[in-house]
Amino acid sequence: MSTDDVLAEVGPRLRRIRKDREVTLAALSEATGISVSTLSRLESGLRRPSLELLLPIAQAHQVPLDELVGAPPVVDPRVRSKPIVRGGRTHWPLTRQPGGLQAFKVLEPQRRLEPDPRSHEGYEWLYVLAGRLRLVLGEHDVVLTAGEAAEFDTRVPHWFGSTGEGPVEFLSLFGPQGERMHVRAKPART
Repeated sequence: MSTDDVLAEVGPRLRRIRKDREVTLAALSEATGISVSTLSRLESGLRRPSLELLLPIAQAHQVPLDELVGAPPVVDPRVRSKPIVRGGRTHWPLTRQPGGLQAFKVLEPQRRLEPDPRSHEGYEWLYVLAGRLRLVLGEHDVVLTAGEAAEFDTRVPHWFGSTGEGPVEFLSLFGPQGERMHVRAKPART
């Protein structure tokens, strides 16, 4: 909606609010210090609303300025996604938009799997929330613990999962690009 469209709706909204409250133009003029003719022109759309005019009207009606201009309500920002279970691993999508950077919270159950490295286009960043995450990346075989992160180009053959010592909970950011993060690579105990 354009600014002109929003402003065109202010006048009828001002009239509706005033009439709902059973306030006359004269009484509103007395409460705001704005002339009756200016108030009338605002309500009929013949006068463009300004902040200097709308603030005293909002105060007189005891309503937020947003109500006078019809600002859209703030949408609930929480991402409410249902978990997805694939191959025994549970993923919670943390982003809503398809394509581009994708974020997931992941729970890998306690199990010892044989690594099966794969490669594909993209870039991945992992952050361990709890437990121990085994990451096989090219020639590296490392274990990440809570608070550690790793990042890598997914064209390098890679695999990650539980060490078999317990479940692991981690965040995964995957996308076509990524920014460099600090990487801690420690050889896995054999």
